[in-house]
Amino acid sequence: MRKIDLNCDMGESFGAYTIGDDAAMMKLVTSANVACGFHAGDPVVMRKTIRMARDLGVSVGAHPSFADLYGFGRRRISGEKPEDLETQLIFQILSMRGMCGLEDHPMTHVKTHGAIGNMAASDPELAALCVRAVKAVDANLIFVTLPYSETYKAAEKAGIQVACEIYADRTYTDKGELTPRSEAGAVIHDPKQSVAQVLEMVLEGHIPTTSGKRLPVEPETLCVHGDTPGAVDICRALRASLEEQGITIAPFGRG
Repeated sequence: MRKIDLNCDMGESFGAYTIGDDAAMMKLVTSANVACGFHAGDPVVMRKTIRMARDLGVSVGAHPSFADLYGFGRRRISGEKPEDLETQLIFQILSMRGMCGLEDHPMTHVKTHGAIGNMAASDPELAALCVRAVKAVDANLIFVTLPYSETYKAAEKAGIQVACEIYADRTYTDKGELTPRSEAGAVIHDPKQSVAQVLEMVLEGHIPTTSGKRLPVEPETLCVHGDTPGAVDICRALRASLEEQGITIAPFGRG
């Protein structure tokens, strides 16, 4: 039986700011990637998000980023000492794991956020740094990343389990990378377009690129960004369409 995990970047509210409809989204997904306070989120939101996930049987993972609250972690930051950046990632992953322990809901995975994830996808040294940070905390954590990426290669080389991730609301380049958000059409807002792309990736095993190419893929998890306008509607339509095709929606890493 075919199955796929449905994940969402969540817990991105902080202080007086509310980002995304986590309560509605949590009822639709099977995994939540929780912000660790560096690009969004705060300790109170982290804990509430973990509790919500636990009560609904949703797996949780750390979603670490550059220290870039002002830019939501989407600005490309350079010049950090590698050891310092690695330590920042370790700190975020440990914080998330500690909060999960407090709520008796074990953390299952790590997925890097925004700019650091995109940069590491094409930079072997940064990819290796991200993988080292995960392994330093717990080599049994699953690393969620893009196919065709340096992070995927680095995780496999390090002996860490990898979950191949595809996106419902983003388009792809011919290299299998996400289209930069600065380019027109990078983000998909139309639920019908999103569903069509996902069904092609899951059922036919191909990633459609912006130039019309088709790249082979064997996805394990499908992401919907919680801060994308209409995210809940997109996620609801995706889940219904996948289940209509006989696809089981279930967390990766579970039999």
